[in-house]
Amino acid sequence: MKKMLSCNCGNHHSLHCIVPPYMLEAMAVSPNEKVRQMALRNIETAAEVRTERRLLWPETVASLLTNKEGKNREVYDMLNRPNRRDLLPGKLVRREGQEPVEDPAVNEAYDYSGNTYDFYWELFNRDSLDDSGLTLISSVHLGENYNNAFWNGSQMAYGDGDDFIFRRFTRGLDVIGHELTHGVISYTSRLVYRNEAGAINEHLADVFGSLVKQWVLKQDAETANWLMGEEIIIPSPTRKAIRDMRNPGTAYVNDPDLGTDPQPDHYANKYTGMQDNGGVHINSGIPNKAFCEAALQMGGFAWEKAGRIWYEAMLQLNSNSNFEQLVRITANITINLYGQNSPEHEAVLYGWEKVGLYENTLC
Repeated sequence: MKKMLSCNCGNHHSLHCIVPPYMLEAMAVSPNEKVRQMALRNIETAAEVRTERRLLWPETVASLLTNKEGKNREVYDMLNRPNRRDLLPGKLVRREGQEPVEDPAVNEAYDYSGNTYDFYWELFNRDSLDDSGLTLISSVHLGENYNNAFWNGSQMAYGDGDDFIFRRFTRGLDVIGHELTHGVISYTSRLVYRNEAGAINEHLADVFGSLVKQWVLKQDAETANWLMGEEIIIPSPTRKAIRDMRNPGTAYVNDPDLGTDPQPDHYANKYTGMQDNGGVHINSGIPNKAFCEAALQMGGFAWEKAGRIWYEAMLQLNSNSNFEQLVRITANITINLYGQNSPEHEAVLYGWEKVGLYENTLC
């Protein structure tokens, strides 16, 4: 694999971006001059974002934000200004209970963060990211044609996309669910954003981002397409999404602007290099596929059983958990919930077997 950009964020309170660094690097060598120029601008913006990110512990963040019982949202407009401490979150344009505005990005950030809150509350009795009513803060129109969305430890921020590869990032309900789940992780397992722990971090964000979307659309596991970022990427014959959870490595193939999706679908092919913080976005494809296979085996709505198991796992994982621990924890939770050798237990083992982690871990 060629050299890739690094996220430079290997700690508990890292900047978590939906678009991996290797996608931006591929765009920077696109044969399309406009795509190259946009990508180089976005790489500069990404460096600024990393430099300006707020390095705060969740407890410190919580002390700075309003906590109220129940859903509380605030959406700000960055007016296409860069990410800086003195500019974020921007101009307040909509808060909890107010009517929709004319700007679709504002309304999407408001509605989809609300969907994510409702998902965690109604299914898991979790009151916001910290389980104590943390205000959900979103900033839209970050930067100029910024190709990313991120959770910075205290809030969400969304770019408008370049209109060549990406549309505005608030379009993706799964994207917003993904990024807000990074916030949930920061208050639960606190998975370090590097190597296998970081890949599990990205995996959990993908799982619950996808489940939020499936829950809102009332899709069962078989009906769902398991694509991450389908609504924010401009489709072509060679690209369909940022990631394909069910079939890792196929979200984009031989694309002139993005290259080929590097995600492996089996542990034997795990990326072991230093880029992408040790493969946090790349190797998340392995547990992603395991979860999809388990959910499909169980049938019905994926959030009801598989989602419950993985949510409980998120509460039990620690900051340095690896794939082996994730396998054992999910297997044990399934036994406790549904019984040894139950269909659900067999489904979880089947999922891990499909990606080469069953025999290495449980046999």
